Amino acid sequence: MLLRRLPPRYDSTAERRRGERKATMAADRAVRAEQVSATRELILTAAERLFAERGVYAVSNRQVSEAAGQGNNTAVGYHFGTKADLVRAIIRKHAARIEEIRVRLLAGIGDSTDVRDWVDCLVRPVPEHLAALGSPTWYARFCAQVATDPALHQIMVEESLASPSLRQIVEGVRRCLPELPAEVRAERGEMARHLILHVSAERERALADNSPTPRASWQAAASGLVDAVVGMWLAPVTPERPQQIT
Repeated sequence: MLLRRLPPRYDSTAERRRGERKATMAADRAVRAEQVSATRELILTAAERLFAERGVYAVSNRQVSEAAGQGNNTAVGYHFGTKADLVRAIIRKHAARIEEIRVRLLAGIGDSTDVRDWVDCLVRPVPEHLAALGSPTWYARFCAQVATDPALHQIMVEESLASPSLRQIVEGVRRCLPELPAEVRAERGEMARHLILHVSAERERALADNSPTPRASWQAAASGLVDAVVGMWLAPVTPERPQQIT
């Protein structure tokens, strides 16, 4: 006679305990993720400020960790890797909000043929973002410091080229100025970048020092920059004179 195998007895207590352990582990993971996120944010904020005020390579990872309130001097390397990775993370921290502003401005101009509309979309996102952050800010000065180093500057270029809206603006300016020679367009684009970057950094520094500024607000400062950049783009091109052989 074959014996029938009885189903195992259901142990409700054991099942409940397993469920409690899973819930505890999930809660622990959530707490850990929040702690990691908070630590990363502290490091990003401290690094941005120190890099803006002193320069990227004048600041050690240990100084960043201390400024972020981290007892572990290897915290920067653990969370971000190299200094270049940290710089990229700071740029990306601001890029999402700046991209949102740029997309909103672009939606308002459609297929405009007025170069000022495109320059407005180019200039205003960063000042608007800085105004929303409240004073003091460090991002404009941070970008100015990064721009002085070729390797770090390349990171800024790569991150900028990843922006669909920025590529759209560059193309919009090109369409508005079809007669402008390509080499002159490239030259003036570089001039515009330097002007926007350094004027913003100087205004940010003045605000941090409670020094007077030419314009009362970031919005007004952006208008002044737009005027200057439009004037630069529309300036006449002086033809090169052939060199005389003496």
